[in-house]
Amino acid sequence: MLYYLFEYLNEHFYIPGSGLYKYITFRALAAIFTSLFISLIIGKMIINILRKKQLGETVRELGLSGQKEKEGTPTMGGVIIILATLVPIFLFCKLDNIYIIILIISTLWMGIIGFLDDYLKIHKNNKDGLKGKFKVLGQIGLGIFVGVTLYLNKDIVIKEKIEGIHNIEYSKDFYPNEKSFKTTIPFFKNNQFDYGKILEWFGVDEKKSQDLVWIVLIPIVITIVTAVSNGANLTDGIDGLAAGSSVIIVATLALFAYVSGNIMMADYLNLMYIPNSGEIVIFSAAFAGALIGFLWYNTYPAQVFMGDTGSLTIGGVIAVLAIVLRKELLIPVLCGIFLVENLSVIVQVSYFKYTKKKYGEGRRIFLMSPLHHHFQKLGYHESKIVTRFWIIGIMLALFCIITLKIR
Repeated sequence: MLYYLFEYLNEHFYIPGSGLYKYITFRALAAIFTSLFISLIIGKMIINILRKKQLGETVRELGLSGQKEKEGTPTMGGVIIILATLVPIFLFCKLDNIYIIILIISTLWMGIIGFLDDYLKIHKNNKDGLKGKFKVLGQIGLGIFVGVTLYLNKDIVIKEKIEGIHNIEYSKDFYPNEKSFKTTIPFFKNNQFDYGKILEWFGVDEKKSQDLVWIVLIPIVITIVTAVSNGANLTDGIDGLAAGSSVIIVATLALFAYVSGNIMMADYLNLMYIPNSGEIVIFSAAFAGALIGFLWYNTYPAQVFMGDTGSLTIGGVIAVLAIVLRKELLIPVLCGIFLVENLSVIVQVSYFKYTKKKYGEGRRIFLMSPLHHHFQKLGYHESKIVTRFWIIGIMLALFCIITLKIR
């Protein structure tokens, strides 16, 4: 809203400083400062409200050190992250931007699913919370919404660089806006892949493949949203792990948004230019600021847990950010922490079932899954586990950033 106000003031009146709002960098910095400030201020207020209403964590006995001390710690703290993200978005973003609309809906969509799950667990004393099938249906619903929007919306386009042309005016170096279903393949020269090619492999002609590409696009989007949101949910097992890892991921995606949405940077790096995607930088900045502010209360010993309200929202938003920036093929690396947490559970359960069927007794690969609990069982303090996971997350993020030049 402030963007439109200052745009009007700058156009009709000369007010010093009003022109700053047209710069993405200024609005991004304002957004991260505002979200950080809000999360720090309202964070304490929300924690006190949750504590008064006795909306505390019910801890299952898992034989982990320090586990019982967490009993009664307020949960549903993901509300802090959501509020601290959305307020700066409404203040500093162009609200008619299609990418911002998608991201706001995604945030609220996953936030509601997570809130219902936490509410049933705590207020209704239902340990299982929202049934798994309803969570999955919610994730599938978001995937369908994002996939259909990408397919149908005319404002979601790309510009591609014209080979061998380099003018002073960067806009002339690119072909006109193109409705395309291409994505970026890291580490490869000419690193673009059109999802329509998958249909061509099955004998569909090139023109028709673009009309039917939704058959491929929507299932891919659903898979990514479901996998990343579940991965973030599993990672939220010890103080500060999910929030801290997510800050690193979101900051990296903000950088990708900036270079993909800036025609000069896209030209310099020879990248796919995505018109209007620069607003995603502001959303990412606000989201990162909210996560950092939440960490103030979530680092060991945690004063609040994010609950599924936070973890499902974080995973869903990260997935959608990567998809709209056409960097979804980087997710296995960028979200490597989420991936190994997911895989540790899948491998553990699969191996247990296999050995039980074969030997009559289930056996385990890890002392406990998800993976962070395995290290807890080995005797590592959770602060050390979290810090080392953050370091690995930073290394994975840097590896992804390198892909901007290595092709």
